[in-house]
Amino acid sequence: MTKKPTTDKLLDLLDDKYKSIHQDRDVHLEGLLHSNSITYWDYIHTDALLGLQIQRTDLPDEMVFIAYHQINELIFKMILWEIKQVSDSTSLQVAFFQDKLMRISRYFDMLTTSFNIMREGMDIAQYNKFRHTLTPASGFQSAQYRKIEFASTELVNLIDIRFRANIDRDTPFEHAFEHLYWQAAGKDYKTGQKSTLLSNFENRYKDEFITFMKRCNTKNIWTRFKELSRENQQDASLITAMKHYDYTVNVTWVMAHYNAAKHYILGKEGDGAATGGSDWQKYMHPKYQKRIFFPELWSQEEKDNWGHDVEH
Repeated sequence: MTKKPTTDKLLDLLDDKYKSIHQDRDVHLEGLLHSNSITYWDYIHTDALLGLQIQRTDLPDEMVFIAYHQINELIFKMILWEIKQVSDSTSLQVAFFQDKLMRISRYFDMLTTSFNIMREGMDIAQYNKFRHTLTPASGFQSAQYRKIEFASTELVNLIDIRFRANIDRDTPFEHAFEHLYWQAAGKDYKTGQKSTLLSNFENRYKDEFITFMKRCNTKNIWTRFKELSRENQQDASLITAMKHYDYTVNVTWVMAHYNAAKHYILGKEGDGAATGGSDWQKYMHPKYQKRIFFPELWSQEEKDNWGHDVEH
């Protein structure tokens, strides 16, 4: 059992802390006399959090849709937080790396199973009414999810498979951005015309994405893996964790999303079109774009069959 430090020891530690930032310890201690004790609702900001679910219609199940996607964004934030710790580590160890990868995978496991809430938790007739008030917005426009992709792999692995052979690490970021796989959801490559969905997304996030892409060019999960010693790169448990994360994100979770969308959009009451007008089946299904974060860890046969062994 760890021995608690004495009051004098605590005061000395506090003194050292505040001296290091040129502050008077006693002033801060005096401030504690006037501060209020913390409560759960203040710490979590419960009132603010519960005030963010603002419906555009009076259909009850729109609340499910809004809350579900806000929860997704919070989980994406947690995933990016874990990835950042891997990227920024100055002494990356296999156990730490593996632990973070499995944390991230568990978040995506949770996201995958949670699609049952979307698939079974909303009335189809209600969904197909309120979804039209969301046009041209789409879950496609999740900036955090795009950042998770940038932070996980080499940029070339996110390029549309049709153009991947002509793009490498020396390709200007602007050019690479124009050929990312998800551009296919809203861009006519023959004319260069972009949908409102894609234009709105880029107007809001393109500069931020380019900056983030540059930072992740040398600091992403794959580059950190390659910085490990040859022995550590061959660690069986770490390779298993890498492949589990790769498959979970790019096949399992994507297909759960795909099948939930298909349930509503292609069901008998759906119209087959996404709210943002994207060609959602072609850019989402893993068998078309073959999004693989760590292709060097998979056999050629596994890569050739990527996305073909799941429900269509």
